[in-house]
Amino acid sequence: MQRILIPTDFSDNAWNALKYGLELFKKTRCTFFLLHVNPIPPYSGAGTAVREASENYRESLLKDSSKNLQKLIGQIEKLPFNTKHTYETIAVHDYFLDTIKRESTEKKIDLIIMGTKGASGLKKATIGSNTGDAITKIKCPLLAVPGEAVYSNLKEIAFPTDYHINYDLRVLNTLISMAVLHNATVRVLHLAKQEGELNEEQIKNKEFLNDYLVDIAHSFHSLSGRDLDSAVQCFTESRDIDMIAMVAKNLNFFQRILFRPTVEQISYHTKVPFLVLHE
Repeated sequence: MQRILIPTDFSDNAWNALKYGLELFKKTRCTFFLLHVNPIPPYSGAGTAVREASENYRESLLKDSSKNLQKLIGQIEKLPFNTKHTYETIAVHDYFLDTIKRESTEKKIDLIIMGTKGASGLKKATIGSNTGDAITKIKCPLLAVPGEAVYSNLKEIAFPTDYHINYDLRVLNTLISMAVLHNATVRVLHLAKQEGELNEEQIKNKEFLNDYLVDIAHSFHSLSGRDLDSAVQCFTESRDIDMIAMVAKNLNFFQRILFRPTVEQISYHTKVPFLVLHE
């Protein structure tokens, strides 16, 4: 059974991410943990009376959060999804990242699903938003769902790589599981600033991928040039890619390609979810 953590702030983006996750796993028995975090404000150094007032405020926050989470369950129950899903709600008053780390470990989470705010939101996610912090600082597979993403049958998964990292089997298992679940094809996309032959290390890593994906429909592609962001966009659109999977170790490389400041020039990632794979 899949155990999936979905943090929510009850926004439209969070609701879209939740719906996407329900659709993505509609044929699978899952437990969804719906989490709302009320962030702790900076310590003020106040006295006992203020601390007591703060405790009352905390209790009020958690009570409201619990009510809103139950309303969310009510919304979910109105959706035309299967009954293989069960739900647990979690309301806390704590630091966001600490909570995600703790719940991921204690609940033995297989995947975190979080919403982003489209192109600019995803760009910001690389430099300090909740989603970006979770992507880079929490060692758990995470699916970032842009606000404009609309679920369709998962048929094509792009897997960009520079072949410069050794692939841990635990990293690839999430990718394999996603492809098997949806009978999807994995498109391995080699990206390089300059065209040229692969070195010995890169060839070895490519051969490893080919062997590991032997039971999965897959193909290898290559793009090179200075304008890689546009090239990736063309590849994504021409192949009708439904999801992009990235290994967390490669994030610095792909941030330069996928999250450049000229957001208006790259529109594909406003609708394509990103699956970030961790060891």
